[in-house]
Amino acid sequence: MRTADRQALLQQLKLDYSHILINYFTPDAPSPEKIDKFINALFCANIPVPQIIEMHMELIDEFSVQLKLEGLSDDTLLDYRLTLIDILAHLCELYRRSVPK
Repeated sequence: MRTADRQALLQQLKLDYSHILINYFTPDAPSPEKIDKFINALFCANIPVPQIIEMHMELIDEFSVQLKLEGLSDDTLLDYRLTLIDILAHLCELYRRSVPK
């Protein structure tokens, strides 16, 4: 995959993940299908786990800055580690199922 294509894909994945993060603890929580679609995209693009964690941390940092600008505490962002754990658990399961028996 060309560098420009890979960068565009990473930007789209980051945008998709930000939507998942924003809505994860709301009544409009992302559907399992939306999370599965995101996981499949990560898997097919062969995105390494450290890069997924980096994407998560970048988004959390951006959210933290925004909350501080609004005069709000960023303590609740710690809860979003659960989102990362959920995503990584789904990805691990996908890898486990992809290994031939």
